[in-house]
Amino acid sequence: MENKGLIFIPDISGFTRFINETEIEHSRLIIQELLETIISANSIGLEISEIEGDAILFYKFGNPPSLEELYRQVEKMFCVFHQSLTAYDQRRYCQCKACISTASLSLKVISHYGEFTSYNVRNFSKLIGKDIIVAHQLLKNDIDNHEYWLVTKNLAPEKPNADLATWMKWDSQSKQTEIGEVVYHYVQLSPLKNELPPESTPGFNIEENIKLASASKEYDTDIITLFHWSGDFNYRSRWWEGIKKVEEIDPHLPRLGMRCRYITESGESVIYSSSYHFQPQKIEFSETVEDNQSTIYFTLEEITDKKTKLTLDFYLTKNPLTQLLFKLTRKRKIQSTLSKSLENLVEVVKQIKLPHVVHS
Repeated sequence: MENKGLIFIPDISGFTRFINETEIEHSRLIIQELLETIISANSIGLEISEIEGDAILFYKFGNPPSLEELYRQVEKMFCVFHQSLTAYDQRRYCQCKACISTASLSLKVISHYGEFTSYNVRNFSKLIGKDIIVAHQLLKNDIDNHEYWLVTKNLAPEKPNADLATWMKWDSQSKQTEIGEVVYHYVQLSPLKNELPPESTPGFNIEENIKLASASKEYDTDIITLFHWSGDFNYRSRWWEGIKKVEEIDPHLPRLGMRCRYITESGESVIYSSSYHFQPQKIEFSETVEDNQSTIYFTLEEITDKKTKLTLDFYLTKNPLTQLLFKLTRKRKIQSTLSKSLENLVEVVKQIKLPHVVHS
């Protein structure tokens, strides 16, 4: 049985503060998604021992990978982690403290080579050995910034040079651990964020569509609370006229691009979020039906701190024949649906006040 190998721990920094200070359920879902992103970026055959709340204990028995191979793995995980953060921050619907704070999370990586072994308890495989303890002790250190890659002397006897990347500036420190003083080298990874491609977001092209129905209503609530009620698919069947049930297709927090299935008396349809623009006093988003490209455009406008206007506009892709058929057969029904839905929302807004919203 092999008893030497690589220990590799990506750790999401800021997790404890994130959980203690923010809304717990959304924090859990965000961290879960980020950990899955890191796992998907594993490209050197690392095995997972366990998920440790905010970190993943990876390992690989045998001779250690080269420092260059390790760096490419660190670079990949760090970049997809921050791309995921940026994408969520720009696409998220939710304005709770957890979702707003997501962009402040960061990632550090501990890499160590030493002796350890595995043992099984029923279906679970665990790692044991002094070097496993050492790797975990290295998570607590005197490095100021929390976006770095730490490499012990077992993997890099000398301080690495700039051959891995020209921007790298390595430092060295030591820490008293289970096996005595451990020398390690570290480099800040923050410069990698400057190389990430800009995040592009899809949008709804109004010029290619025509508005054929519209309805508006004012509500005695703040804009953020009304946004949560109107924009979250999970609440839709409680107020949208004709919808019996909503089935989640993408089990994620509400964001641009999310999809769901509406179940009505006449059948079902798949809806996706097709655009989103957020300002403190005006929030706009749209939802498009996949099969016929009809779109509902939502506009929320703050009137006062406790009064908000919601407008629902119905659009169809421009096509003379489709427009004529709509006016002859569907316009009256769609107009009625929009108006009744807005009326239904009045009582729904009164029933529950969301505890986790952040008021601007």
